[in-house]
Amino acid sequence: MFGLGMQEVLVIALIILLLFGGKKIPELMKGLGQGVKSFKDGMKEIEKPLEDATKIDDNTTKKVDQEIKD
Repeated sequence: MFGLGMQEVLVIALIILLLFGGKKIPELMKGLGQGVKSFKDGMKEIEKPLEDATKIDDNTTKKVDQEIKD
C-alpha cells in the first residue's frame, strides 16, 4: 500500500489515535462509512439510466441488423 511498511502504518495509526482520541475514531469511521454508502448509491443511480440506454441501443442495432438481412 503506497510503499508503506508495517512500522509506518503503526506510526500513522498512533498519530491518528493521539490526535482524535479513542472516542472520536468510531464516529469518524461511521461518518466515512455513510459517505461511501451514499457515494455507491449515487453511482448506482447514474448507472441505471446508462444501462437502460445501452439496452435500447442494443435493441435498435439488432432491429437494424435484422432489417438489413431481410
